[in-house]
Amino acid sequence: MALRQLRYNDDPILRKRSKEVPVVDDKIRSLLEDMADTMYHTENGAGLSACQVGILKRLVVIDMGTGLYKLVNPVIVQTWGQQECVEGCLSFPNRYGKTRRPQKVTIKALDEEGNEMELTGEDDMAKCICHELDHLDGVVFLDKVYEFLEITD
Repeated sequence: MALRQLRYNDDPILRKRSKEVPVVDDKIRSLLEDMADTMYHTENGAGLSACQVGILKRLVVIDMGTGLYKLVNPVIVQTWGQQECVEGCLSFPNRYGKTRRPQKVTIKALDEEGNEMELTGEDDMAKCICHELDHLDGVVFLDKVYEFLEITD
């Protein structure tokens, strides 16, 4: 597949609401594959939303080390608890901060074949799901940061 160009910082597309995908077809499957390839070829990539590659569609890919999830039109249906997180973002390199996210989250979405699915994530997976779904509504993690951090490698 192809690597897509990431959008960074003040790119206005990162602040726009993405549109629902009416049909999951080969074009959508190809875009999801491109997004996964882009995420895997970017240092520290665990999730990527379509707006981060300039496409305003409700598409997300996530791989927290337990396998790749390709999500179409994901929606949070339930949350539990709260956790303090340290977050960064591929679209905001070298920026980190503390946020509060649900400890556990369940979403409904379509998979890459257009089948309904449900996914529950806890801890870091819950954080990642919430982070990526925020992107679909034009919300970036910096909007949720209550303390910025200086992290050096």
